[in-house]
Amino acid sequence: MITLSGKVVIVTGASRGIGKGIALALGELGATVYITGRTADSGRHELPGTVGQTAAEVSARGGIGIPVTVDHADDAAVDSLFDRVADEAGRLDILVNNAFALPEDLTDGKPFWDKPISYWQMVDVGVRSNFTAARRAAQIMVPQRSGLIVATSGYVGVTYTYGVVFGMSKAAVDRMARDMAIELQPHHVASVSLWQGLTMTERAQRNLAAQPEMTESIVTAPAVGCSPEFPGRVIAALATDPELMTLSGGTFITAELAGKYGITDIDGRVIPSLRAQRGSPIWRPVSKACHGC
Repeated sequence: MITLSGKVVIVTGASRGIGKGIALALGELGATVYITGRTADSGRHELPGTVGQTAAEVSARGGIGIPVTVDHADDAAVDSLFDRVADEAGRLDILVNNAFALPEDLTDGKPFWDKPISYWQMVDVGVRSNFTAARRAAQIMVPQRSGLIVATSGYVGVTYTYGVVFGMSKAAVDRMARDMAIELQPHHVASVSLWQGLTMTERAQRNLAAQPEMTESIVTAPAVGCSPEFPGRVIAALATDPELMTLSGGTFITAELAGKYGITDIDGRVIPSLRAQRGSPIWRPVSKACHGC
């Protein structure tokens, strides 16, 4: 049985959505989870969820949930977070880079020249924020010679989905995870990127209810969707895999890793891989890669 008792985790962007689901799944296995996000007070966001509520649910499930209000576009706030973890916990075992500035109108069918320049926020909080958090995580993990840095990504990294900046951001996250793995390899710290398909977050459920035609698309068909906790179950298996370093540097489809580890979703469903329909990851683990692959 997998246990994360004694392990220290940071999950960014965990007030709600995938980040919250991952935090709950890891906390249920006994981890101490630092939950970051910008929403500290109920009613400040149109969707439900705060860092405090997520932390309370983590603790209720048997972990230790610690809420930290962080804007991941603010380098000083990020530094403060990692300084606090180093001071309080003295270690860091898993960083899940999930924070992402998702535009409310992402699914609108406008071309890039008709979308606002503010869409670039997906690079600021989604790419740059991954780097700043991973940089500080590595400063803790490298001296302890252990750790796992996970980037949440998706098929959009190779398949056009909803727009130019969205795809570019996820492709960059995949490549960054791979190149970080090369530099972390000698220090026994792993870095991977995980591809999610449709995840039934609060936002996804709202959008599907408002636009029922989306249910007919392979991208947003509920039949192939998973719960927000599903990737957390896979991350737990990764983090406790004695062969983790052989996977470092790879981009993986979460559903396929779940098959490798015998993991199902919280309702017992086997989540399908959409590799055939939506594309294959580019980056292989460092241990298996040839030049340029």
